[in-house]
Amino acid sequence: MIPFEFFGEVIPISKKIQFKLGYFSSNSISTLSYGFAQFIYNGGTIDFIINHFVSENDYKLINNELFLEPEFYNSIEQNILKDLERLNDVLTKKQVSHFYNCLRYLIDHNRINIIPVTTKSGEISHYKEALFWDSQDNIINIIGSCNFTYKGIVCNGESFSIKRSWGEASERANLNNEINDYEKIFKKESKDFIYLNPEKLINIIKQKSISLDEKQLLDEELDLVEINNEVYSEEEHKIKRVNDYLKEKFNNTVDKIVNEPRFPVPFKPRRYQEIAYNNWVKNDFTGVFGMATGTGKTKTSLNCVLNEYRKTNTYYAVILVPSIALLNQWEEEVLSFNFQNIIKIGGGNNWEKEFSNYVSNFNAGLRKNIILISTYASFTSSKFQKYFKKVEEDFILIADEAHNMGAKNIKAAMNKSLIKKRIGLSATPKRIYDPEGTEFIDTFFNDKEPYTYSFSMKEAMENDFLCNYKYYPVIVELNEDELEEYIEISKKLLKFFDFEKGEFKKDPIVEILLLKRKSIIHKANDKIKCFKNVLLELKQINKLKYIFTYIPEGYVYEEDGTSERMLNKFLVAGHEMLPNLKMNSYIADGQNLNDLLRGFSEGKIDMLFAMKMLDEGVDVPRAEVGIFASSTGNPRQFIQRRGRLLRKHDDKPYATIFDMVVIPRLNDNNAELYNMERNLVLNELRRVGYFASLAMNFYDSKQALEDVCFKYDLDLDTIINEL
Repeated sequence: MIPFEFFGEVIPISKKIQFKLGYFSSNSISTLSYGFAQFIYNGGTIDFIINHFVSENDYKLINNELFLEPEFYNSIEQNILKDLERLNDVLTKKQVSHFYNCLRYLIDHNRINIIPVTTKSGEISHYKEALFWDSQDNIINIIGSCNFTYKGIVCNGESFSIKRSWGEASERANLNNEINDYEKIFKKESKDFIYLNPEKLINIIKQKSISLDEKQLLDEELDLVEINNEVYSEEEHKIKRVNDYLKEKFNNTVDKIVNEPRFPVPFKPRRYQEIAYNNWVKNDFTGVFGMATGTGKTKTSLNCVLNEYRKTNTYYAVILVPSIALLNQWEEEVLSFNFQNIIKIGGGNNWEKEFSNYVSNFNAGLRKNIILISTYASFTSSKFQKYFKKVEEDFILIADEAHNMGAKNIKAAMNKSLIKKRIGLSATPKRIYDPEGTEFIDTFFNDKEPYTYSFSMKEAMENDFLCNYKYYPVIVELNEDELEEYIEISKKLLKFFDFEKGEFKKDPIVEILLLKRKSIIHKANDKIKCFKNVLLELKQINKLKYIFTYIPEGYVYEEDGTSERMLNKFLVAGHEMLPNLKMNSYIADGQNLNDLLRGFSEGKIDMLFAMKMLDEGVDVPRAEVGIFASSTGNPRQFIQRRGRLLRKHDDKPYATIFDMVVIPRLNDNNAELYNMERNLVLNELRRVGYFASLAMNFYDSKQALEDVCFKYDLDLDTIINEL
């Protein structure tokens, strides 16, 4: 085996390579370019410690054709830059161009480390060594006479020794010493070298290359079949033989590489994702993943589909989502796993003909792999169910934001489902105020708290999945008219309140009265004043960008019968306080969300208003400030909204949340009314107290709630400890 053949076999299957080289020439790049796209596609990372890229004189020096005085090496960094400039002509060759494009990809994705060095004595280092790791963490170390140059790689006369991590004890010991030596060098802790700045070198590589994605690099590699015109005639047959072999091998595997489902970069699930899968299997392929926002629920569930695919070489999955925005977001996630055949159901997509043909072929035995992504509404429709019923038994169901499954229309469809493998995803699996809906979800997924797998918000923050946050409860008061109406409704509710259980009795009238009272809190006029105060505070601390504001839905009705949308009131208030503030809104599923979020993340929109449309699952990593003005009283909704703010972003050290909390100041002496209200305030403080307890500024939050706690004889520390 000539060195060329060895490198052609090893590079494509390596996940990490470290080269320690004295010489690294353009011709060697050309010779070994075949296989590097496969290495990249498989998630490979590469490190080079090099003396410099070899120029024409260096090449002659290697072959004893030229002797240079020591002063030639006085400025190694300049030599590197000059040599790279001389590669202009060579870069017209496909092989060299391809390899530089591969280098560019690795640079762009922080998967390469190039360290140019010179020895302290000024002498050139003659290292000819490398370490290769594969996906199973097997390691090979090579040391020998083979220079990393064209002639060194293609000649039979060169040789190198190999140490293996699975070899004899002495072999493994020597290999461990080499690994430790490499680690010192690449950490720049070795005392044998002067480390040079690689920035100029990297910039030149960028100038000589173009940015391609993984698939484009693979396609480019498929074209590398011609033989280098500069090969020596007596060696041409050797290179042709190896080239033909590598090409045949590549052609046999490229289809698999391009089409094979795989876990996204870094091509390996995290330990907790493996645990979630194993727990799901143990629970008879059913269960709920109760995972906080930002902890990778989507990838965790798709990893289950991937693992099942590896058993059977087939995948059939249906993914349910509550909104069009999530329909598109899930499509991107599915594609990142390289699942190929995707049909989107709902959101205006024309799916029926394609899916009906698929079902016909499936039942005829032509079972093509497929991923269906559907809104809950489209999934439960008779139009979809008439086809899906014919194939559903073979599918894996992933229900995103699974708390939605407790709704009556969805329960009706799911009660008839024959799907055996089921995954429910939610940061908040429980349906607040709907124990029947929660019970259905637990039964459907054969699960209950603490669920098949749980990953709490606290754990997510401790493990750096989510950013820290400051939390400011803002107390909102009802005006006289609002308070009067609130008390009137509360008195009507008294006769339906069970003081022993601390909850309302079940009665349709209770639901109507609670909704009326909730509307008063939801649209409290004082929220506009509080909103203005928050904007002033943000101006003072210079945080008037990347603001996400949740506002109440609906309209405010005046005495004269006129009405105004709550959104308009907030827009006017924002303009009055800060005329230059750039504001926009997302209030209807189906708007061009990607354009809005792009404008928001690029700073073209300072504040983005939303109602319910961005509660669930949508990624908004650039959101830095949250103003929660809707005060729904639903802990699940607040958790979802907080999750939008806590996504990590390089330029976001922490998030800031202002939460408007409406707690009526009752002046009535009715003890029963007070006790009923105290129970409701206690529930609200459980929500607020929990979020305050995880905040960076817990004591600020606690101080803001002191008056409320005093009024209702409640202790926030006790409430938090009970949680």
